[in-house]
Amino acid sequence: MDDLVPAGFDVPTNLVTPRFRLEPLGPQHNRADHAAWMSSIEHIRATPDFPDGNWPPLAGMSLEENLADLQRHAGDFARRRGFTYTVLESSSDDVIGCVYIYPSTRDGYDVDVQSWVRADRAELDGPLSVAVSEWLTAEWPLEHVNQQVR
Repeated sequence: MDDLVPAGFDVPTNLVTPRFRLEPLGPQHNRADHAAWMSSIEHIRATPDFPDGNWPPLAGMSLEENLADLQRHAGDFARRRGFTYTVLESSSDDVIGCVYIYPSTRDGYDVDVQSWVRADRAELDGPLSVAVSEWLTAEWPLEHVNQQVR
């Protein structure tokens, strides 16, 4: 599989807004990431255009399974094959969501972009979607982005 972005492109390592910030998701976020999505399974599954209805699993996952998932995402990031960002409160390391930028599975698009926020931060779903869309347009070399902006 080829890189998702050109070789000379410096992949952004953050996006900062007054309400939240993004940084690459990694194993260091395991406990907070696990707690965030486990507390919001139904809310995430109801997020418009979110994966395929199979994630997050209704029964959840163990902390160890989540760690393996985060290691996979970090590996994709390092190999430039997909980019997953954790969404943190602007003033703390509290995980409130996630953003995924991966090769598109749909004809006519280069990438699929999906995001979720915790149920108790549902008011940030739209602002996160808009901020990511603007960020991708301004700072990323992506032409055909499949993202439902909410």
